[in-house]
Amino acid sequence: MPRVVSALMFFPRGGSSHVARALATQLPSHGWDVTIVSGSLAGHGDARRFYRDLDLTVVDFDAPGVPMHPSYEDRADAADRVFARLDDAAYDEQVETWCGALREARAGEADVLHLHHLTPVHEAAARVAPDVPVVAHLHGTELLMLEEIADGPPDGWDHAEAWARRLRGWAHRARRIVLLSATQVERAEGLLGIDADRCVVLPNGFDPERFERRDVDRAAHWRRHLVDEPQGWRPGEGAGSVRYAAEDAERLAGATVLMSVGRFTAVKRTPLLIEAFAAARERLEHPAALVVVGGHTGEWEGEHPAETIDRTGAEDVYLAGWHDHDELPSFLSASDVLALASVREQFGQVLVEAMACGVPPIAVDRYGPGEIVRADGDDPTGWLVEPDDREALAGAIVQAVDDPAERRRRGEAAVRDARERYGWPALAGRLADVLGEAARDG
Repeated sequence: MPRVVSALMFFPRGGSSHVARALATQLPSHGWDVTIVSGSLAGHGDARRFYRDLDLTVVDFDAPGVPMHPSYEDRADAADRVFARLDDAAYDEQVETWCGALREARAGEADVLHLHHLTPVHEAAARVAPDVPVVAHLHGTELLMLEEIADGPPDGWDHAEAWARRLRGWAHRARRIVLLSATQVERAEGLLGIDADRCVVLPNGFDPERFERRDVDRAAHWRRHLVDEPQGWRPGEGAGSVRYAAEDAERLAGATVLMSVGRFTAVKRTPLLIEAFAAARERLEHPAALVVVGGHTGEWEGEHPAETIDRTGAEDVYLAGWHDHDELPSFLSASDVLALASVREQFGQVLVEAMACGVPPIAVDRYGPGEIVRADGDDPTGWLVEPDDREALAGAIVQAVDDPAERRRRGEAAVRDARERYGWPALAGRLADVLGEAARDG
């Protein structure tokens, strides 16, 4: 059986780690042995726990002398500095660290390397396994950073051009480049200087055995996660510092629940969503609530959602904190609508997971969400609005809440669409074909 080494520099926290795990779990049924190489951070970023039961090699960022992975985002006081701030010495340190991890994973004996994102892992692979073909899997964040560099690097990005050259070089070395949506092909061509015929569009997906509508006692669910075992937090305070009353759980059980899921980064526009919900609430005929799920404790950009609630006086908005991906089906089953206000979502995996659970989404008509969600036609699956349009977002919320029949109709269409287009078993089969082609061409 051929063997692939699938490497991800980042510790498990975002969508790309869920993609890596799902594909590694499914690929053996399509004839591939898989070894995962991943960064790891104690606590919520523990790769050994996240990739349990998979063949795994880790880079422990907690270990002495191991450099923290860089980031495509520039966040003040973050442990993972943006790539464009790292000088040549820091770059060499990153490469040497990952050379060691790839040697431990026997990357030189693999048939193909499946490298997530464009990171120094690519340079490490070129040194450790120069004859093994590479399939690069882009998740979109690297393109966002390149676009910022092309528009004129922000202050402090002193090494931006060097990193842009590296990313382009790694992309040129790859035999195949996997992109999440067709909207990324033209951007990748222009930013990386690659030919479209080397690109393969492979969207993210969901596990059909886990993501389906469940029979959930809503009052008990919200009582557990908001009252008994709260995880919501405020700036400067730990998980569980935001606690609600039992009456709030009862109120949620009888309301139309909109749920937001994601990290508290600027592009997610969570404050904008809270503002839109507050505006919509004044016009609603039916009771509704917004539950914000996500935000690793202590990590946020811009205005924290708790601060937005305080500033706007928004009512019926609840902070549920960060939860493991395994808990998401239950949260979705206790909700009625998913709201994703992100303006630069490269794909939007939570959208297809929500759709699989019969939860129609409200999203922004750009990038991945614009391809995933159908707002018009015979079988719409959700609602789409323009980026940063608070009034349009509020209007979509009013439609979703005050027309339960239409909400159910779109939810039923969403289930059908998700299962036809985004199941992981079929998507892993398509990746297996790409890996096989790269190995044969190599």
